[in-house]
Amino acid sequence: MSSPSGPPPLRVVAVTYSPGAALEQFVDSLADATSRPVEVVLADNGSTDGAPERAASRHPHVRVLRTGGNIGYGAAANAGLADVRTGRALIANPDLRFSPGSVDELLAAADRWPRAATLGPAIMTPDGELYPSARDLPRLSTGAGHALLGWAWPGNPWTARYRREREAPRERPAGWLSGSCLLVDLEAFWSVGGFDPGYFMYFEDVDLAERLTRAGWLHVYVPTAVVEHEGGHATRREPHRMQRVHHTSALRYLSGQYPRRRHAPLRTAFRAGLGGRMLVSYVSGRVAAGARFQRRARELAAVPAPRRRGAGEG
Repeated sequence: MSSPSGPPPLRVVAVTYSPGAALEQFVDSLADATSRPVEVVLADNGSTDGAPERAASRHPHVRVLRTGGNIGYGAAANAGLADVRTGRALIANPDLRFSPGSVDELLAAADRWPRAATLGPAIMTPDGELYPSARDLPRLSTGAGHALLGWAWPGNPWTARYRREREAPRERPAGWLSGSCLLVDLEAFWSVGGFDPGYFMYFEDVDLAERLTRAGWLHVYVPTAVVEHEGGHATRREPHRMQRVHHTSALRYLSGQYPRRRHAPLRTAFRAGLGGRMLVSYVSGRVAAGARFQRRARELAAVPAPRRRGAGEG
């Protein structure tokens, strides 16, 4: 608990759905990730493995919030933040492991970038790859090139432009940041209604970033903060369903960018193209996996220390 003169606890929301042993590692690593007190809300979408309840029984700062069913990632994250409207909060997947000081690095960057609605860390895989978590917003040309060619030619110019993997890691604004770990400005988050619950999984982070960008906010990549993300739990359990959800979420997002009557042929093309790619992904693990990552996490050792920004920046 914080003292009367100390900072209030930082709300940390993790959406859980039978997260297994990874959840305990998540909670344990969080203890060294920040010097601030934290309150962890497990927005639970119907776990049956008992892991959220065990975590809450072992840690007094952890509680379970039952969402009433498997309502999806964004809707559950919204529920976990529903009673806090100001300050900052952390939304994170329960299969993350935080590096020591990583959350404090995000909080320090938030002070440097006062117009940042979201800030995200560098995300490494257990194999030591650097996940491209700070991307440009998908546009028609880059999105099409990435979807069609990324699985076969990861270094193609459209994927490289979209994922910005030809740039060395540095603190910078991005089009959108991975929702697997986001520090959010709550006033900004709620000013656009939070996550759109119409996205069950995937693209809810892209959609949130696009709406916040239109409202004048920034999204900042902070590679001096590092987390490790195991990932793939839902995909391994229900691979065909998750491929279907991924492609339907992509269709929802792209169609929303071209809503006018004159865009109807384009929306039809999206539906046909994404539908075809989804069917191919059912039988080809290589297509389902998408473009391989192009950078290694060891490059993070060379990230320059961030400079303090002037009053007129950010």
